[in-house]
Amino acid sequence: MASQSNHSQSSKKGRSSPITARIRRCFITGILVTAPVGITFYAAWLFVSFVDAKVTPFIPKSYNPSSYLPFDLPGVGLVVLLIFLVLVGWIAAGVGGRYLVHLGERMLRRMPVIRTIYGAVKQIFETVFTSQSQAFREVVLFEYPRRGCWAIGFITGKTKGEVQNVTADAVVNVFLPTTPNPTSGYLLFLPVKELIPLNMTVEEGIKMIISGGIITPPDRRTPAKDRKIPKIAPAKGDQPTIPYRGRKAKTPQSSS
Repeated sequence: MASQSNHSQSSKKGRSSPITARIRRCFITGILVTAPVGITFYAAWLFVSFVDAKVTPFIPKSYNPSSYLPFDLPGVGLVVLLIFLVLVGWIAAGVGGRYLVHLGERMLRRMPVIRTIYGAVKQIFETVFTSQSQAFREVVLFEYPRRGCWAIGFITGKTKGEVQNVTADAVVNVFLPTTPNPTSGYLLFLPVKELIPLNMTVEEGIKMIISGGIITPPDRRTPAKDRKIPKIAPAKGDQPTIPYRGRKAKTPQSSS
């Protein structure tokens, strides 16, 4: 009897009371609600503070609102930077601006190291920001780093030049980002026939990579019965896996 009473007392001590459990649930809920908002505002504040620290010293004191206020006004540098970029774009769109840009580029192309960096950076920005660009327009699934192990990446363009000419298959450029930092990764040249296009958006793919798979986008394939049918046939021996009635990956068209 004594052992039973001791066992019941120890079991009661092991179990948390309803009040404690409710407090724990409220605490976790509070974290889930405030953490995303707090981190977002903190990241935005860091960005604004960084821009202000770099731009504000170039603003004359007579035009800086912080000179007339008893406190620093955040975001002044960011607003000035946006206005400056708009003015530069407006000037560059004119005849005189295009001439100045062309003259500046000619000077940069004559510098041994600077011309390489400038050419690469300019090409990247033109590829990403042009409205007809196909960069980062599709999420694909492929086997990496070995057969039977899958990874998701983003098609960044159609492979051209020597890389395509020395390969027998039609190849595309695929960027394989790393987790949790998607800005770093690997550039892969993969045959189109080995890619399985996904219906998820680029934003959903990036969220899945950053979260390490915690955030998983839903399967939007229609009709619903297709969601139960795998697109990929099981591998036999060393043979590569083959898509099941999968739609072909789009080969990005070169932007004019």
